[in-house]
Amino acid sequence: MFTKQDLSQFNSDRVVYVRPVKTDELPHDVQVELAGLDEVYAVHNAEGERLAVVKDRDLAFVIARQNDLAPVAVH
Repeated sequence: MFTKQDLSQFNSDRVVYVRPVKTDELPHDVQVELAGLDEVYAVHNAEGERLAVVKDRDLAFVIARQNDLAPVAVH
């Protein structure tokens, strides 16, 4: 768990949010690519723009960190 001091060190424009998404909520062309999956994980910036969709949560965090972003889980 983060303290207020920990959170204050984050550069807010580098924070991204990782959340589960039901595949049936995604555009049809994305659903076709994800055939057979009921849920995936999306990475969003602070404005809510979807930056990536991946098959598992761990991969979402890895991709964010590889791009110098600070991922935070959202339920």
